[in-house]
Amino acid sequence: MFTGIVEELGFFKTQNPAGLHIGAKLVLESLKVGDSIAVNGVCLTVTRFDSSSFHADIMPETLRLSNLGKLPFNSPLNLERAITLNGRMGGHLVQGHIDGTARLVSSVPEGNAHVLTFETDKNLTRYMVHKGFVAVNGVSLTITALQETRFSVSLVALSRKSTNLGLIKMGDTVNIETDIIGKYVEKLFRPERGISPEFLAENGF
Repeated sequence: MFTGIVEELGFFKTQNPAGLHIGAKLVLESLKVGDSIAVNGVCLTVTRFDSSSFHADIMPETLRLSNLGKLPFNSPLNLERAITLNGRMGGHLVQGHIDGTARLVSSVPEGNAHVLTFETDKNLTRYMVHKGFVAVNGVSLTITALQETRFSVSLVALSRKSTNLGLIKMGDTVNIETDIIGKYVEKLFRPERGISPEFLAENGF
């Protein structure tokens, strides 16, 4: 489990059918084989490491759902180690299980921030709510605007500097993980569980 608070920017060294080789520094501290690291929001298991990098296995399903198979070498990668029980929950609960991707369609300066708007599938926006959470490339962000196939987030200067979201360009693809709470609520309130459409409508679902 992660929080969506990026610890450092690593970089893409090499990729082969079995996994990724990623350059890093901070996340290597106290690292052990078998530990989990979120790479652009994707939970990967460390298989080996040295003083300046680590290797992680990657499944075909991960490559299909994320941007990890499409990035050029030396691309900056958001890295976060799994949260510990005595750590601070600075963002929100992020599993590292990517639901799909989105494409940057707008970046507009607004005061000391930038408003980024992404185009994605409505099967992802159905789990989003205005002022709710979303993880974009593993970064915990608040949704500032929401439409059927688009959503916006606001990035302050620190987020632009410390994550790769400050480097993305128009048309670039990012990884999306929606808030897990929405998925559980939907499953619990499915019609086959005996909850009527009238009940859902009356209670704002």
